[in-house]
Amino acid sequence: MIIENIGPVRHLTLNRPARRNALDSKSIEELAQTLQDADRDPTVRAIVLSGAAPAFCSGSDLKELSTMSIQEMCDSELETAEVARSIAGLSKPVIAAVEGFALGGGFVLAISCDIVVTASNVRWHLPEVPNGWLPPWGLQALLARVGAVRARILTWAADVIDGNEAHRLGVADYVTEPECANRNALALAQRLAALPPDAITSTKRFFEPFVTHDGERLDRLATQHFASNCEGGTAQALLSKFKVK
Repeated sequence: MIIENIGPVRHLTLNRPARRNALDSKSIEELAQTLQDADRDPTVRAIVLSGAAPAFCSGSDLKELSTMSIQEMCDSELETAEVARSIAGLSKPVIAAVEGFALGGGFVLAISCDIVVTASNVRWHLPEVPNGWLPPWGLQALLARVGAVRARILTWAADVIDGNEAHRLGVADYVTEPECANRNALALAQRLAALPPDAITSTKRFFEPFVTHDGERLDRLATQHFASNCEGGTAQALLSKFKVK
């Protein structure tokens, strides 16, 4: 994780470019800690989360998951889910700056942030169903943004969408020219940081129940489906490709 303070804004950058910033156990633990540290720091008024080029995040690290039992995979995904849900509970606004692509868990991590800024050429996609399983966490965040019918279509991976379509659907809140998402997200964070912090926090607290409604239970339900799906041939065939030979 790269950590940079820009005035009252803390910029956090996922930094596993060789793995397209895939989320493994270490990076999830680091993300959880850096988010909590930023929230506790009185000099920080807003947080921007981005990914080192070429991507925001490619989702869960299948190379790591493929070494685990199904129960271990479920435990790992529930830990990731808890970190993503925690963003809504922070006292400070968190803005995702999305460049390159946001796939699977990376898609859901981005939309778990309070505000999403996407470049117009970003590739947004949920590939889990074609891989053989239901996304194991974060679908409540998608429901909160686009509604149940559109969330179902996106989860079925019927469409790979770009940043413009993500903005039109409500997956993202702002769309920028390519390579401008970080700059625009940081500028937005500076504007939010200039507002009265107590009012910013109160706004998050008021809307949190609507954004995260029943999220923990739904993540656990999705993970149960995920576990069942991972016993199937399609999922097993894919995971076997990532195992160390």
